[in-house]
Amino acid sequence: MTDPINQSKIQQFINLELIAKQVVEGFITGLHKSPFHGFSVEFAEHRLYNTGESTKHIDWKLFGRTDKLFVKRFEEETNLRCQIIIDNSSSMNFPVKEKISIENPNKITFSVYCAAAIIQLLKRQRDAVGLSIFSDSIDLHSQSKSTSTNFKLLFYELEKLLTVQNTENFKKTFAADSIHQIAESIHKRSLVVIFSDMFENTSKNDALFSSLQHLKHNKHEVILFHVVDKNKEMDFNFDNSPYKFIDIESGEEIKIHPNEIKEKYVSAINDFKNELKLKCGQYKIDFVEADINKGFQQVLLPYLLKRERMF
Repeated sequence: MTDPINQSKIQQFINLELIAKQVVEGFITGLHKSPFHGFSVEFAEHRLYNTGESTKHIDWKLFGRTDKLFVKRFEEETNLRCQIIIDNSSSMNFPVKEKISIENPNKITFSVYCAAAIIQLLKRQRDAVGLSIFSDSIDLHSQSKSTSTNFKLLFYELEKLLTVQNTENFKKTFAADSIHQIAESIHKRSLVVIFSDMFENTSKNDALFSSLQHLKHNKHEVILFHVVDKNKEMDFNFDNSPYKFIDIESGEEIKIHPNEIKEKYVSAINDFKNELKLKCGQYKIDFVEADINKGFQQVLLPYLLKRERMF
């Protein structure tokens, strides 16, 4: 039995696939007006011609439209398997807002729209996609497929994340355990795309880094989008008046003036980010800080560049 969907909440998110298409079309239009003009995102079965190779498979019609030489690629050259992993623990519902939308997102909403746009790009390029969602346990894990039925299922699961927010269930982040389990469940070499704030008990940092290393040990290519509200979470920009801060994952409350702890907080959170970034560099994992206030290009462009490098 499925849970009833709150119709008033879903109206602003209606037809996520359509919104993802609009985001992708707008992104590609902007891409072609940028220094990346001619980037082959729209050509599912083409790659740039390399000087000296046979001209047998050059697409001359495409050359006439783009003034660039592209070679037709066969299906086995173009197919990619991608596993998208989304952290749905309670901390991903920060900042808590009365009205959440694509223009005014919290972290989970931003992650869902980014994931939907990437899935739309993967669909255009006939790639196979799977989806994993975790919080204090693995809530969903689907194997990568390229069927139309699978894409509909993925958008359905993403829409559910938009309509159910974990602000009252106090679901803690168990990223390390979840990523270890997911790594064991991805049976073929894939591009793994993670959306998470990676907030876990500081005592578990080594376990967290080990789980990322597990993905690389299994020969996967990995992009970690470290999803944050930079202004509030990283820079701790609050007015210096009394605040009541509530831990979304435990419900614990503390009353304090932000200026009393800002220096130590900013130092600690930046130490964690820098250590995470350093470990990703050591493991050859692409680390991208994704600020929910800065739009989708900061996510879509690194994804596309990563995909290009894999072929």
